[in-house]
Amino acid sequence: MNTPLSNVGRKIRFTKMHGAGNDFIVLNGIEQDLSNISQTQWQSLAHRQFGVGADQILLVEKATRPDADFRYRIFNADGGEVEQCGNGSRCFVRYVLDHGLSTKNPLRVEVAHTVLTLHSRPDGQVEVNMGAPIFEHSHIPFNAAGLASVQEFQETLYALPLNYPAMHDSFVGVLSMGNPHAVQVVGNLESAPVLQEGPEIEEHPAFPKRVNAGYMQIMNRNEIELRVYERGAGETLACGTGACAAVVSGIRRDLLDSPVKVHTRGGDLQIAWDGIANNVAKPVIMTGPAVTVFEGETEIK
Repeated sequence: MNTPLSNVGRKIRFTKMHGAGNDFIVLNGIEQDLSNISQTQWQSLAHRQFGVGADQILLVEKATRPDADFRYRIFNADGGEVEQCGNGSRCFVRYVLDHGLSTKNPLRVEVAHTVLTLHSRPDGQVEVNMGAPIFEHSHIPFNAAGLASVQEFQETLYALPLNYPAMHDSFVGVLSMGNPHAVQVVGNLESAPVLQEGPEIEEHPAFPKRVNAGYMQIMNRNEIELRVYERGAGETLACGTGACAAVVSGIRRDLLDSPVKVHTRGGDLQIAWDGIANNVAKPVIMTGPAVTVFEGETEIK
């Protein structure tokens, strides 16, 4: 039984991991007390100059529902808790297996709104059933009132009024992979205004819980390059749910065919999606790396 500790000078053990360059601090909340940690303290832990440094912090906890093996919680670098992280889910299963917390493979892990199935493969890659994409606006959430729209094959693109670099509309496909995404196609990814336009899209009033802004360049029907400005983290080297959202949007626009190799700045992911059958969206399957960097102990002040 854990003894409650003060937040002043609390020492915690951690593992630093990454999935295609998207880096994480992974904490075992089963074998150590992680209660009563504030948003400011999470933010300090993720700070790259004054803390351990990470895009997100991942918590391994006991399951709260009978159909799951573990509970998985995610905190962004700004200290706010979010619903889902695809690259983090691969690191989660690698951590659980490597630390002997379970011998099950695959694992079923509960996140904010669903249960994910995670499978560690013999080649070192991790395959994740990310669940079905969500298109219903109230569940994303997304408010399209007053926005112009165009139809492109099966996808409705919405015009987001933006100020950068001058008043213009950015046409995006909108969906959720457990967290909200606004995806647009660009001709040249390197010159895309990710760092300038991304923060404005993230905070756009059409998204009451903010949004991840994705920019994809189509290489061919089975290959894209992708950059994502993540909600609460800024641009990251990779975004697993962003890769899933981009591929789903591209397939619905008849620009891509499953499976799709997604090149991010931190590495490659493979995304497979079989579309919608009988008005039911099929789950998205993501495969990619999960790597342990180092382990350590730090103090939360």
